[in-house]
Amino acid sequence: MRVLMTVLAVLLAGVGVVLFVAQDRGDGRGVAAFPPITAQPGAAQPGAAPPGGGAPRFERLAEPARTVVRDAAGTTLATFTDGARTAVLTGPSRTLAEPRFTTATVTTTAWVRLLPRPWSPNAETEPWFTPWFDQHRGSAEPDVLAVATQYLDGAPNEADADGVRYRGDASFGPVAASGAGRLERSDFYDYLGVRHTFADRTTGTPDPERLRAVDCSGFVRLVYGYRLGYPLLPGNKPGPGLPRRAYAIADSGPGVLVVPNEHRRAAAYTALQPGDLVFFEVEDDEATLDHAAVYLGVDNTGHHRFISSRERANGPTMGDLGGTSLLDDGGHYSLAWRAARRI
Repeated sequence: MRVLMTVLAVLLAGVGVVLFVAQDRGDGRGVAAFPPITAQPGAAQPGAAPPGGGAPRFERLAEPARTVVRDAAGTTLATFTDGARTAVLTGPSRTLAEPRFTTATVTTTAWVRLLPRPWSPNAETEPWFTPWFDQHRGSAEPDVLAVATQYLDGAPNEADADGVRYRGDASFGPVAASGAGRLERSDFYDYLGVRHTFADRTTGTPDPERLRAVDCSGFVRLVYGYRLGYPLLPGNKPGPGLPRRAYAIADSGPGVLVVPNEHRRAAAYTALQPGDLVFFEVEDDEATLDHAAVYLGVDNTGHHRFISSRERANGPTMGDLGGTSLLDDGGHYSLAWRAARRI
């Protein structure tokens, strides 16, 4: 059993064990509410004043077009990218680790949160913004990165009020009939063991053999969609939400393509921010992006690290089993990195 030792005070505690449940959530999202989180001791509380004091100031920058919020001392408080719902806010420092599979750690003050709508120029003047910003700046409630680590090996189980286990150690998929490798095509509802009704009223039905399993894009959909509320599409056609497969998210997904696919190894590391989705070509078809991951940031060795659900690691990992989880070391995934999207 892999062991997760993540210095994340925001992780939920407790263990839940749930048998396969075939039920229809029928809400287009999934779990409607989660247990409250206790903030890290000493952490800034929602609505706290900016660290430098005074009113925040908003600056417009380009490539990509974005709004950066700073305090009176010039410290960056948040970054909002035009066309994207993911925003990066500065918050309490925390360390992400998976020591059984890597000695590297990622210590970060970046907290990746979802805006209620895609950002646009001057959105800070709209009525929704100030209450949202006051609620989330300095908050230690679980964000994209915290939720993603809740599926690493050894992560504690947690079930909702209906007995559905919505977090805990995930695998990649069932072993192939040949015994060689594990099967793809495990989506978020397979992990959950519940039917899911999408916005177009189509229904995803879980495969009992894939219970507690998510492939790479299923993991992204579980974290961003089911857990954090980003709209999900049932298939791969363009639409108002995250498509099913990695190539579709990269090619026609929502948000902003911050690193375009030029069909060769990407190296635009400075274009990335935590929470961006990074895409790889790791299989035979060089024209198709077939692996998706969540970028975490720079680790303590100075390398750009990501987290993804992988066959050789049998589930989500930020570690180095079956290949380093790095974009810049010349390893298997580093050589296969092609594109990045900020959703």
